[in-house]
Amino acid sequence: MHITGGCHCGRTTYEAELDPQRVAICHCSDCQKLTGSPFRVTAVVSDSDLKITGNQPKMYKRVAESGRVRQQYFCPECGSQLFVNGEGEAAKVWGIRWGSIDQRLEIKPLRQVWCRSAPAWLADIGELPAKQKD
Repeated sequence: MHITGGCHCGRTTYEAELDPQRVAICHCSDCQKLTGSPFRVTAVVSDSDLKITGNQPKMYKRVAESGRVRQQYFCPECGSQLFVNGEGEAAKVWGIRWGSIDQRLEIKPLRQVWCRSAPAWLADIGELPAKQKD
């Protein structure tokens, strides 16, 4: 599936070829802190399937709980989180942040990881009152 996307301000953009089978929800505490949300959705692509256009994102490194180095990429202007990858061989695999994908409503996560960090109330979210707009 061909996708396009970018940051909130539109200065950092990208296009990629995505296998919709490679989309997951992560409940880890790093994803929670980075998003201010109970989880993050990420679509995985190879480096050869991702083309960054517009401004280049800024990167910082973080050592995850697993001990792996995670390189977090974000727009230097608006701060939107865009990508993640690793070092060495892991640098060849990129995670695209679901919220930055233009076609995100067509892409459904197929698995979850780090579920031990998920808040207990998340299972009950469907029972909350809901409005179509606010």
